[in-house]
Amino acid sequence: MFVIICIDTYVLIETENTLYKNTNKNPYNEVGLLLGTSKFTKNGLLNPYYQNRVAAAVALYKSGKIGFILVSGDNGNHDYNEPALFKTDLIKLGIPENKIYLDYAGFRTLDSVLRAQKIFGLTSFTVISQQFHNERAVFLASKNGIRAIGFNAKEVLGRNALKTNMREYLARTKAFLDVIFETKPKYLGNQICIR
Repeated sequence: MFVIICIDTYVLIETENTLYKNTNKNPYNEVGLLLGTSKFTKNGLLNPYYQNRVAAAVALYKSGKIGFILVSGDNGNHDYNEPALFKTDLIKLGIPENKIYLDYAGFRTLDSVLRAQKIFGLTSFTVISQQFHNERAVFLASKNGIRAIGFNAKEVLGRNALKTNMREYLARTKAFLDVIFETKPKYLGNQICIR
């Protein structure tokens, strides 16, 4: 447990002063990396993590702090397509379709961050997710030579949030080990230019 707490503290220190929650203070980046999650919870309700990330991406774009949105999520089978659902909702909220790019192989945060670099050619971007997730994503980015900041979507409260935050301790430990062992994304592929 001591090691897990030390790693968590290390991630927090490494990402200090890289996260924002106010669009007025958020520096400009050409691309916002919107990290995927399921649109619906297990009991069929709208997932507040999803809703809040969509709202954060729209706020960043409409405030002129990003020019494009790269949605990275899981599309592991034909019946589950996180990026496509995000795209549909972003367009409904006024984001032009030609400003949205999709990464269908963002199976986990490491994949999303490294594919943004290796497939989409990004050396800097703004990660869009909740704070706990942004801290891990920005940590992974910085350890792989990417200049990243995070824009924090509204937090989610309640029992489910507590479970998610507890799981984050293990996720950060895994991220730390991924950095040490130079873990690669599950899939790479042809390069895609965002413009």
